[in-house]
Amino acid sequence: MAIKLEMLRTFRIVAEQGSLIAASSLLARTPSAVSMTLAQLEADIGAPLFETDRKNRLTPLGQLVLEESSRATDAFSRSIEAIGRHAISTAGTVRIAAVPSATIAVLPEVIAAFRRIRPDVRLEISDLDSAAVRQRVKLDAADIGILSATPDDPANGNLILEDDLGIVCRKDGQISRAIADGCALSWDLLEREPLIANPLCHLVDHPRVTELLEACNLEARNTTALLSFVRAGLGATILPRGALQHQPEELAFLMPRDPETRRQLRKIRSDDRHLGPAAEAFWNAL
Repeated sequence: MAIKLEMLRTFRIVAEQGSLIAASSLLARTPSAVSMTLAQLEADIGAPLFETDRKNRLTPLGQLVLEESSRATDAFSRSIEAIGRHAISTAGTVRIAAVPSATIAVLPEVIAAFRRIRPDVRLEISDLDSAAVRQRVKLDAADIGILSATPDDPANGNLILEDDLGIVCRKDGQISRAIADGCALSWDLLEREPLIANPLCHLVDHPRVTELLEACNLEARNTTALLSFVRAGLGATILPRGALQHQPEELAFLMPRDPETRRQLRKIRSDDRHLGPAAEAFWNAL
């Protein structure tokens, strides 16, 4: 069969209108041209689709072809609309997938500066962990990714920021009281309160942290949620120093040195695709 989409579209309109004249008007074609298209479709199928020449009654096969024609032409229309939307939006939209701490420590300042030079660009921010950030960029679901890594991590990407990781706890909690009583500043202090896990905890190379992560029964990925849980007295967590910017004074940041652990924020992009002008500008702003 050499059936073309335009044949199915023509047949659908004729079947829905019930006459060649009405269909010809919608198709902006002559009745004879429409009739020739229908004849060619029936010849390719090998059976009649209408009961009479008036085209107002379908054969059982014609009813089936109408259903399939409707599905095919609707799907084609949706695809064309999606392509058009994407062509318009990608010219003025930048999709950024970022780890939660980057949305606090990096993005506000960068977005403010970027808006001054490109106020017309729409920014879409996704709040994800590092593995999901990589996946989004790989699948072209994000133009730019911002992820966390340790300084010795061989992962690809360009360095944006490097800062300290430490214990975030309440100033009136058991960990802070232990420090006030003279306990050494160590990652071992985390055993004094329930650990609220998050992906950054896995960057700390300490056996006590590993043990606590295995037994942990509360985990969050969003920095705002983690800080809220700590303020509520649900436990302590591990975050970069910058996460405590503009936070209430009841929270403390303690930086153990056994080992001292630093976290890098890196920006990544796909090696297989070129960024659009807006995304390239945001990449440079980072």
